[in-house]
Amino acid sequence: MQVIPAIDLKDGKCVRLFKGEEGTETVFSENPGDIALKWEEAGARWIHVVDLDGAFSGEPRNMQVVRDITARVSCAVQVGGGIRNIETVRKYFSLGVNRVILGTAAFSDEEFLRQACGEFPGAIAVGIDTKKGKIAVKGWKEVIEADTKEALLRLDDAGVSVILNTNVDRDGTMEGINVEAARDFICSSPLPVIASGVIATSADLDKLKPLEDIGLYGVILGKSIYTGSIDLKDAIERYS
Repeated sequence: MQVIPAIDLKDGKCVRLFKGEEGTETVFSENPGDIALKWEEAGARWIHVVDLDGAFSGEPRNMQVVRDITARVSCAVQVGGGIRNIETVRKYFSLGVNRVILGTAAFSDEEFLRQACGEFPGAIAVGIDTKKGKIAVKGWKEVIEADTKEALLRLDDAGVSVILNTNVDRDGTMEGINVEAARDFICSSPLPVIASGVIATSADLDKLKPLEDIGLYGVILGKSIYTGSIDLKDAIERYS
């Protein structure tokens, strides 16, 4: 099970949101590159970067910061947030990113999704954010009426390599993992799943670890590693 630290970017800073809502951010660092280096030194093999400005506006706003992160670390970097055309995908890979995460566009533009998967096989992920049991899009502002299992099968057919699932209702709240919801989602997915947004303590990691057997590929740690409720180095050593 990959234990992956998150760096959320807003206005060039490292922040965390409450329940994914714009305007609720807490700034944890003015220099995201320093944070990336810190997480790599703790043992991270992947770093998860989200351009929140991009997620809310529909176009990337923190590419220079991403460039700085990839230049400073040797571990793999995945990035998402506002990636809605092939030019942006190509640009991110040219900056040294190892995996690109598509969100809204994966559901609204199948031609783009297939083109991205075709050009960068094995390196395209899709984020499925769930809010009150529905798939949330456009920076978590809207939900769409789509059958989750059917959507996952379409993504698999298009060539997507991995799914990131975030429970936005709990994202950044420190309420802890909804294990049953995570299990149900993983069981419905033909693709490996990375769980995100709900992991508050090591007890949550204890609950998630057994789900490796049914398709859990990794977990993304956000607020918990910034507040100290989870020690990243210890979590990597114990659960990876």
